[in-house]
Amino acid sequence: MATNIILLGPPGAGKGTQARRMIDERGLVQLSTGDMLREAKASGNELGQIVAEVMARGELVTDEIVIGLIREKLGQGGKGFIFDGFPRTLAQADALQSLMAETDQRIDAVIEMQVDDAALIARITGRFTCGNCGEVYHDETRPTKVAGTCDACGSTDLRRRADDNEESLKTRLMEYYKKTSPLIGYYYAKGNLHTVDGLADIDVVAAAMSKVLDRLSRKG
Repeated sequence: MATNIILLGPPGAGKGTQARRMIDERGLVQLSTGDMLREAKASGNELGQIVAEVMARGELVTDEIVIGLIREKLGQGGKGFIFDGFPRTLAQADALQSLMAETDQRIDAVIEMQVDDAALIARITGRFTCGNCGEVYHDETRPTKVAGTCDACGSTDLRRRADDNEESLKTRLMEYYKKTSPLIGYYYAKGNLHTVDGLADIDVVAAAMSKVLDRLSRKG
């Protein structure tokens, strides 16, 4: 039975890292808003042309367009989906809920990665990634074995995000708390919210998420 989940948490909580693990270990498909927009733009189909035009004007893609892209992906089936970067607002959550009902599917679990803001800022300001394979490192907690070289693929293209600094992070956190954190109460009320410690060791977080998904599998 397919399992559809949403990962919630502020910027830098580790959602991308955990999503990649679930893709590898459980065969889930990651629905990233950014990836879907780029894919649609390159496709040249009707919806893709609309996306390209909106982006060319420098405007934000509407929720209706994103829902249309998700509808296309849901029709492809599979073992389930991880929603990454969507929903971000209560309006988007309602739209996604309607789409899932329309396609006779459901959101099985919403996993919130709880963090302490001060610890999160310390984590992110030391973070860097491999530009080739996307592996994530940290100056203190997870440096590369060989300075300047990715452990996973051997690339020397290691990068830091320009906005991974304390001032930018505080702005991004405020945006999250204003727009996205209300989703925690929304999904709690629906009875499918689960919480894990987002600042625990990567393997510990993964194990906690696996327990949630294993319980769902037994119920399903």
